[in-house]
Amino acid sequence: MVCLNWETAHLHGEAWIAHHRLRHRLFVERQGWDVPAYRGMEYDEFDTPAARYLLWLDARGETRGAVRLLPTTRPYMMQTLWPQLVRGALPEDDSVWEATRFGCDRSLGARERRTVVVELLCAMQEFGLRRDIERYLAVMPLRLLRRVVVQAGCEVTVLGPERRLGSRPAAASCLTVAPQVLAEMRRRASLPGPVLQAGRIVTGAPAPGVSGRYCRRAGRHSGVNPVR
Repeated sequence: MVCLNWETAHLHGEAWIAHHRLRHRLFVERQGWDVPAYRGMEYDEFDTPAARYLLWLDARGETRGAVRLLPTTRPYMMQTLWPQLVRGALPEDDSVWEATRFGCDRSLGARERRTVVVELLCAMQEFGLRRDIERYLAVMPLRLLRRVVVQAGCEVTVLGPERRLGSRPAAASCLTVAPQVLAEMRRRASLPGPVLQAGRIVTGAPAPGVSGRYCRRAGRHSGVNPVR
């Protein structure tokens, strides 16, 4: 598992370009999303120098899973495209990031896909703890949230009711980043230690803004309990 951005992508060969091709297969070819694409690569306006990409690479260095992480101190998807999913103001705080374009290569077997997904979720925790992130925002169907994210051991709070985005229902949620959450996820997955490759993965200093306690408050105000 590697973490890269525009400045470090060249250190990982074809991994970053391959992840854009993986996104095209997952979101354009398989799910039919109406999003920008070029020569079999999917991209959007949120692929910027501020984004970080966690990529799961197989033994041959092929990108088999990916998630994009965006600081809420920069424009991000929930704030720009779907603010209606959450009551009240959305955060702009370095302790709250957004996770988007989460996906796994569908050509893998079921057991391999589960490994990729769980390790991506663990890598998000590891990255978050290194970067002093307290919460991730995410948008996905509640069914998938419960079946995949919660079952992996994540602590999740739903921030509002499910609404239809295009042809699919989705809800805004908040994933807690904490040492005890990561420990539980590793226990469930029988992981002995870190999955994210050590190295220079983050840059920049925390920026002022809304407190990282945002998600706890928003969850209470929305009347929605943590997902179990």
